[in-house]
Amino acid sequence: MKLHTTVLAAFAACFLPHALAAPRGVIAQPTAAEIPQLCDKSIAQARQRVDKIKALPLRRVNVKTVLHAWNELDMGLQDIGGPIGLLSETSPDPEVRKAAEACDLLLSALPNEYLQSEALFRRVHTLRTTDPIDTMARQSILDDFEERGVSLPAAKRERAKAIFERLDKLSQDFSRNVRDVTTKLAFSEAALQGVQPGALSNRARDGEGNYLFGLDYPEYEAIMGNVQVESTRKAYWSAFQSRGGQSNLALLQEAVGLRLELAQLMGDTSFADWTIKRKMAGSAAAVTRFLDEVQGKVEALERKELDALRAEKVAFTADKDATLKRWDVLFYQQRLKKQRYSVDQNAVRMQFPTDPTIDWMMQVTSTLYGVQFKPNKALPVWQADVRGYDVFDSASGKYLSSFYLDLFPRDGKYKHAAAFPVRGVSLAGGRTPVSVLVTNFSRDGFDQNELETLFHEFGHIMHGVLSRTRYVLNAGTGVKRDFVEAPSQMYEEWSRRPESLALFAQVCPNCKPIDAKLIERMNASRAFGKGILCGRQRLYAAWDMALHTPVLVDPMQTWIELEGKTPLGYEAGTLVPAAFGHVMGGYQAGYYGYMWSEVLALDMRSAYGANVMDPQVGRRYRTLILERGGERAPSELVEAFLQRKPSPDAFFKEITGH
Repeated sequence: MKLHTTVLAAFAACFLPHALAAPRGVIAQPTAAEIPQLCDKSIAQARQRVDKIKALPLRRVNVKTVLHAWNELDMGLQDIGGPIGLLSETSPDPEVRKAAEACDLLLSALPNEYLQSEALFRRVHTLRTTDPIDTMARQSILDDFEERGVSLPAAKRERAKAIFERLDKLSQDFSRNVRDVTTKLAFSEAALQGVQPGALSNRARDGEGNYLFGLDYPEYEAIMGNVQVESTRKAYWSAFQSRGGQSNLALLQEAVGLRLELAQLMGDTSFADWTIKRKMAGSAAAVTRFLDEVQGKVEALERKELDALRAEKVAFTADKDATLKRWDVLFYQQRLKKQRYSVDQNAVRMQFPTDPTIDWMMQVTSTLYGVQFKPNKALPVWQADVRGYDVFDSASGKYLSSFYLDLFPRDGKYKHAAAFPVRGVSLAGGRTPVSVLVTNFSRDGFDQNELETLFHEFGHIMHGVLSRTRYVLNAGTGVKRDFVEAPSQMYEEWSRRPESLALFAQVCPNCKPIDAKLIERMNASRAFGKGILCGRQRLYAAWDMALHTPVLVDPMQTWIELEGKTPLGYEAGTLVPAAFGHVMGGYQAGYYGYMWSEVLALDMRSAYGANVMDPQVGRRYRTLILERGGERAPSELVEAFLQRKPSPDAFFKEITGH
């Protein structure tokens, strides 16, 4: 359902001074024709707010005139930036996506303008407060000024501004090139031997009767995990690993060069040094030490697991000289899990049908955190499959927030899984949050990996919608990048524990009862493949760090060199970096954060002990972690929750088993 001009005008009239503020839980959805005008209006209002703070006499600088005014600025920009960012990645209308992208670039450029204002900086710097939340907000804003180059000479400041704007455009183009891939591979029925019948039902065919497969994740898993014909897996894997193509490699190369130039403008030797000093890790050297430690722990296990997969390939193909290839890994992993643990992912899907599983996940979350979820079909959506929900506090009945689920793949949609924090909370601004979970799951229920991904992303959603921060800049996932994945990674555990699974029957008494033996086998099977997975994650993180050294490098050549040193080596012709959106969309010199966050996630999980459904611990977690967002340093939040210093022991035990 699209919101027409009259509705948008009503929104603006009722909720001024924000240009696109919406009623509780609503995400405005302007048409392509409406977006430019709304964008211009929001930018004009933002500049007015900035000018008002800049003109403030220094004697009148206080929390209300600066921090609360800055909060109004942030909220006004988010009122349009949140919906626009979402629609640029999810709207089924290509014209809306195009208009949203254009607006997004204008909005991204605006902070480059006002965060370089010396007059504006002086007002924030002059502010004095003893309140710890206000102090944190003030420091966060000052850090943003420094990051944008407010202290640089005028010429360098202008160059930094130009670099930031160009990087935003490169990131957007990179994402679009992956999102808009329409490649279809044609395979005969014989070439698809082993694929589940459901993957072929109602599937489009070409003129010769061959089945057509796109490059979405459900199709990837259908082929790579099931098809017995190696040439089919190779062809599909090669196409999947080259999404984005040479054009994206060129964009990435330019981005890496600009980041190095930016860091040197700011007085650092490398982009990694410049950006990591503001994260939990503190320095590029600390990240390198961490990755080296991970490598030392995981290397032998990874090789052992790959040897097992090769042995399985030898047995399956009856070729004693068979070589394990990257397109073999998922297929033979699935075979070994069936043999060793009797885990069939298609049986898992039957155990976890889509709608009951969503309801069960919400029941688990309700029990833990003391909240209630209610479907809200009155919320306007951008595509018929999208679902809207409201969140209420169980004890008081008070409305807290809303969120949306956009679960299934479609052309032109974001290709991975992510939580979009469309609107952050602000107690000072009387503002409730809205988040959106965007995934590309199969419609036939959840397999083991999808189930974990569902809970992972819902962990992000809860971080956003249960946040209770004073200012929107600290809301929800507005935390240091190498902590942001901790709540989501921790929540994966609840997708597989008997205590949480026991609630399934409450939401779906007519569903197939949970097979406790299957769950035991699923959990046992998780151990196999940990080395392969962790080794791959370490490779991604090491490559990311290698891109951001004091020396300009070729991203593709660097990938070839690093992947070439891994047990399976590099497969000629593949272009993995061309679709690796993390290094273009916020995790540059930061991909290590997934493993860094997991250290904290597994440590926090240990607070539940043997009962992961303990509501007392769940309420403490909600209060001390989820509600606080970025109002305190992550290390302080974790220590308050654990009542001790964090430890990496649980992380390394998870990898090695001891």
